[in-house]
Amino acid sequence: MLKIEKKLDGKNLEFVLSGRLDTNTSPDLEKEVKANIEGIENLEFDFKDLLYISSAGLRVLLLAQKIMSNQGSMVIRNCSEIIMEIFEVTGFIDILTVE
Repeated sequence: MLKIEKKLDGKNLEFVLSGRLDTNTSPDLEKEVKANIEGIENLEFDFKDLLYISSAGLRVLLLAQKIMSNQGSMVIRNCSEIIMEIFEVTGFIDILTVE
């Protein structure tokens, strides 16, 4: 189960995620990102309540990063130790901006 809360403020878009970003739920996030990212200059993901991310979820983040590298910036905030460990083991910590 994944809850996606979207906060749009002009050219700033934030997704607040809670639950699990996995094979079953990543298509929902991908759909939201693709539908809302046009014209966005600052994309932020808040992972404060995200419990787990799978390779399918990482793929969606990579897609968003590729798009944002051409039109602005992307940052991921409030990662748990578990999520940070996944980013470090997969090398995503070097690809993504994590605060």
